[in-house]
Amino acid sequence: MTTEKRQYSSDEEDTPLSRTSKRRRAAQLDEEDDDTGEFDSDTALSQVSETPNGRTPELEEEKTTRIEVKSEPTKKPRKKQATGLNKVKKETSTRKTKTSKSKIKKEEEGVGEEEEEDGGYKWWEAEKEDDSVKWTTLKHNGVIFPPPYEPLPSHVKLYYDGKPVDLPAKAEEVAGFYAALLGSDHTKNPVFQKNFFNDFLEVLRECGGTQNNIEIKDFNKCDFTKIFEYFELQKEQRKQLSSQEKKQLRLEREKLEEPYKFCELDGRKEQVGNFRIEPPGLFRGRGAHPKTGKLKRRVYPEDVVLNLDKDAPIPPLPEGQKWGEIRHDNTVQWLAMWRENISNSFKYVRFAANSSLNGQSDYKKFEKARQLKDHIDAIRKDYTKNLKNKVMLERQKSVAIYLIDVFALRAGGEKSEDEADTVGCCSLRYEHVTLNPPNTVIFDFLGKDSIRYYQEVEVDKQVFKNLAIFKRPPKQPGDQLFDRLDPSILNKHLQHYMPGLTAKVFRTYNASKTMQDQLDLIPNEGTVAEKLLKYNAANRTVAILCNHQRSVTKNHAQSVQKASDKIKELEWQKIRLKRAILQLDESELKKRPKYFEELDDLTKEDEASIHKRIIEREIEKCHKKFARENDKRKFEGQELLTESDLKEWLDKVEETRRNYEEELETREIKLKSANTTVEKLDKQIEKLDQRIQVSAIQLRDKEENSQVSLGTSKINYIDPRLSVVFCKKYGVPIEKIFTKSLREKFKWAVESVDETWRF
Repeated sequence: MTTEKRQYSSDEEDTPLSRTSKRRRAAQLDEEDDDTGEFDSDTALSQVSETPNGRTPELEEEKTTRIEVKSEPTKKPRKKQATGLNKVKKETSTRKTKTSKSKIKKEEEGVGEEEEEDGGYKWWEAEKEDDSVKWTTLKHNGVIFPPPYEPLPSHVKLYYDGKPVDLPAKAEEVAGFYAALLGSDHTKNPVFQKNFFNDFLEVLRECGGTQNNIEIKDFNKCDFTKIFEYFELQKEQRKQLSSQEKKQLRLEREKLEEPYKFCELDGRKEQVGNFRIEPPGLFRGRGAHPKTGKLKRRVYPEDVVLNLDKDAPIPPLPEGQKWGEIRHDNTVQWLAMWRENISNSFKYVRFAANSSLNGQSDYKKFEKARQLKDHIDAIRKDYTKNLKNKVMLERQKSVAIYLIDVFALRAGGEKSEDEADTVGCCSLRYEHVTLNPPNTVIFDFLGKDSIRYYQEVEVDKQVFKNLAIFKRPPKQPGDQLFDRLDPSILNKHLQHYMPGLTAKVFRTYNASKTMQDQLDLIPNEGTVAEKLLKYNAANRTVAILCNHQRSVTKNHAQSVQKASDKIKELEWQKIRLKRAILQLDESELKKRPKYFEELDDLTKEDEASIHKRIIEREIEKCHKKFARENDKRKFEGQELLTESDLKEWLDKVEETRRNYEEELETREIKLKSANTTVEKLDKQIEKLDQRIQVSAIQLRDKEENSQVSLGTSKINYIDPRLSVVFCKKYGVPIEKIFTKSLREKFKWAVESVDETWRF
């Protein structure tokens, strides 16, 4: 595929592999793209080092947007619009005049600022003098550590060369991590096996070896089957728990976690992003990571540094344990941190995505990108001019900025041997770029998260000539293309145009600018479902630009089939109602011949197949309802339903099945009510038409987005105010675009702009 301008991958999160914790799927809010081209989010915790602006990635649950026909009324747009944090007074002058009076009244009544009718602290309406100080007071209850290891039953063991091995508890736990993954692709990976076995042997040595003097040397002689079978049995037992028992366990867990979910920040109650210390397990990494399979060791209180104000009480620990360090640093916005052993980097517990501090970081990031529009023309003029500069460094700078600006490449940086071989613009090597005259370039390399970046693009002719110069002998595969340039030199050069300008800002700017341009092309017409389809198409353009790919999910084909079946069922219902109309009044066929053209669209085989699916689904519903009701009654001490109750429900389903068989033969529909009229049936058909339309749009959306991750671009690169403007301008409920958690995260965007705002 050849394209003129911009190209595109997904930022997949890596979940910890540990039997002591459930794997959770989430869309990562990676607000920072590190210059190395890779962000390791192997855990469900933020773990990027603190940055000057305090931004940090969090985890956000990503829900598929449901598309419906029915539109909800939108709120009346405000007259003022937000343009910058340093211009808050101008942006909110209209509202502040009104709110100042209400605040005086509330103060007289003893109502705090945080308890306003619309709730929460509106930091975007407040003025902050010192940006370096993140907080004045900070109190929290620390973190939750994973539960201690529970040894296996005495009869469940690792076998070595056919003999049972008595392992020390620490080594047994590590063996269990591997055993839990038997049969997965990880345990088939030689690198994973080697790294695990080396760390397993190291733990064994630390514990003084096996307890029955069996020396373990050869991985291939290890048999983890018995441990795996035990875990599978436990898993099956957990599945057998009733819904009420599961609910009870969930409530107990929530009660335990409640004190850790919130902290007190400057007297306000704010949510904590993730207060759990990651349990030990085996590292997976992304792509062909050289450290896959290594042991992520258990974190203890003495490994953890807490951050709170000087007067805050220090969270208590069991007797004999102590925190690694207590800090009182109000220039950072983390609550706890520790160093993990895989990459020797720090991991942090931070405020939730919807906190005021994270909101301010988001705001500044997007405002910085907006500022670039005032300088982009000068930057483009300069790098175009310097493409012919006699100084090689200047040429390399110009080509790099061109690629970052036009194709949204990340800056890239050097990698050590024990890191995944991912690259960005500055770290491109000879073999990553293929030149096809006169001006076609093929990029083929592993980008962030080991996502393959493969694009065949047309570039400026002088850029093509320069790339050919950069590849001249004696350069060969393995050599750096930009051998005189690195991200620090590039970013230092960019600072001359605008304070704080880095290569990262270009991605946010171009993503938001592209979205603005795409939204401008959408006509204000059609249903909410049609408008959402166009919004997603615009979002997809940005995702492709930023290379936010994802692999097709395992159940995608099944999901598409299910959606197709649903549409067929709706069409069958419509045909059935039209047959009923003709039963009531045969003259309708002469009055509206086209209306009844689709009566023979479905064959008898098609209808029989639909009937079978419906009946099977109803039978399954009856059994599930029976089990659910009895679980509830048993938990509440009530009399249980009997098999006769279930049979009564199933008899009704059987009656429906016989009716369908009769209809299939006679083509006569049994009307439910004697008062049914043609007009009533027409209204039902109209509703079915709308449902079919919506379902068809959903199916098309599902297929088009199967290999593109819309969440990453929507959350991290597109200014959220653009989505808010779209909703207000086109009468689309904000709930269709942002989940509840995203509405809380971007509350500042939802409440600060009207439909006239532009990026």
